[in-house]
Amino acid sequence: MRCSMSGTTKQKEKPKKKMPERKCVGCGERKTKMELVRVLRTPEGEICIDRTGKKSGRGAYLCRDAACLAKAVKANRLQTALSCEIPDSIIAAIEKELVQP
Repeated sequence: MRCSMSGTTKQKEKPKKKMPERKCVGCGERKTKMELVRVLRTPEGEICIDRTGKKSGRGAYLCRDAACLAKAVKANRLQTALSCEIPDSIIAAIEKELVQP
């Protein structure tokens, strides 16, 4: 005895991979991690931009916009997120790096 299928086979659809979201400390908008830039305080106390998103240390996320950086600094949200004081020279360097692709 033979069973025949009607020729319709259901293929399982792959579930869409969820992209992690983060909140910009400047404007407060939620965006995917890839759209934001991570500002990092390393264990040694150095503040830099983490382009890979994998360096160890305390991080805060910002939009790729100088206005968001200005809002975050003015309201002390960047300093609070990184748990340290940030000198103006470092903020200027971060602003310069933010606008670069």
